[in-house]
Amino acid sequence: MSEQALRELVENVNPNIASYPSLAPTLHAHCRVPRCKNLSLPRHQQAHVGCSAQESPIPPQPPVLPRAVFLSPHCCALLFLCRLTGNEPLTILPLTSEMEEAAVKAHYKVCDRLKLEKKQRRMCRRDPGVAETLMEAISMSALECQYQFRFERWNCTLEGRYRASLLKRGFKETAFLYAISSAGLTHAMAKACSAGRMERCTCDEAPDLENREAWQWGGCGDNLKYSNKFVKEFLGRKPNKDLRARVDFHNNLVGMKVIKAGVETTCKCHGVSGSCTVRTCWRQLSPFHEIGKQLKQKYETSLKVGSTTNEATGEGDISPPKKSIPGHSDQIPRTTDLVYIDDSPSFCMMSRYSPGTSGRKCYKDKNCDSICCGRGHNTQSRVVTRPCQCQVRWCCYVECKQCTQREEVYTCKD
Repeated sequence: MSEQALRELVENVNPNIASYPSLAPTLHAHCRVPRCKNLSLPRHQQAHVGCSAQESPIPPQPPVLPRAVFLSPHCCALLFLCRLTGNEPLTILPLTSEMEEAAVKAHYKVCDRLKLEKKQRRMCRRDPGVAETLMEAISMSALECQYQFRFERWNCTLEGRYRASLLKRGFKETAFLYAISSAGLTHAMAKACSAGRMERCTCDEAPDLENREAWQWGGCGDNLKYSNKFVKEFLGRKPNKDLRARVDFHNNLVGMKVIKAGVETTCKCHGVSGSCTVRTCWRQLSPFHEIGKQLKQKYETSLKVGSTTNEATGEGDISPPKKSIPGHSDQIPRTTDLVYIDDSPSFCMMSRYSPGTSGRKCYKDKNCDSICCGRGHNTQSRVVTRPCQCQVRWCCYVECKQCTQREEVYTCKD
């Protein structure tokens, strides 16, 4: 590829690349040579394509992406190409004022669709990255909830009226929902900051030269400090009198504390022949699946609570129920315990809180007795075909055989 051809490709860039993955090595190779400096790219794009500090005196910066561009996992290091067909008109960067305005309106609409409170909607609108992060947090939290409760009577069914009815009560399932939701937002926001998707935060909230060098080496820490501050403001202040509001606030904090407890320090050494003459370290959050696992354990040991008044401050406190309840502990809840105020229904039959377990798939030797609530289960035999004996071939695909087998499926009786 000639330099003129490369320049034309740069000047006529479209926002997607999945259809042309073979171009990535060529573009990256051209960008790695000194000619990269002659392409007249903005500084943040020079850093994003990988021009090293030796090739250019400009220090590498975290990528500042146009508001309307959302990168897919397949995006190459250079020009935000994806899904080109060769027939469509190509978009020229940077975005025009009309496109900027359209992008702003689009994220305003997302904020409005989320049915937020007035303050939350204002926080959503003030940074284009917030709407996308909220959507990601909602999806991530719901999927993790469904995974953690996949073998339970209540399998985190959140469709329509079930979710609304459940959130009106103070069940232990509601406690888990509040905790996993606040944890999901904290996790997603910290990751969005380090990925450069937010305007108001960056890597670990340290915009100094050391942080820029960390980005160069891939050491961009997840910004938990900014994320915690945002989520606390987003969820509101601690209520004083209403027990249910205090319980929800407490469970929100539990989710955030689990995120904080899971922060790990990751380091990378730099030097001649791999020597550790210079070491860059950054903070990294645990995978969200680990967070969900810990919150599920807290759900299993959650405590039923009541309300008392602190004589010194006059404010309401969470405490064990005044009347001792058989099967419930009188243990004083800690700040890391999930708490609830209402006993959960059985979730066996259809109700306002769940569709029940009729027809639910179960596993004969694992949970059929529990999920089917003593009603028994049906057994159905079927033939299924699945990939098997898979091998990785050079380069780069997986080759599998198709194996047919008969299996039994168990479902709860009505």
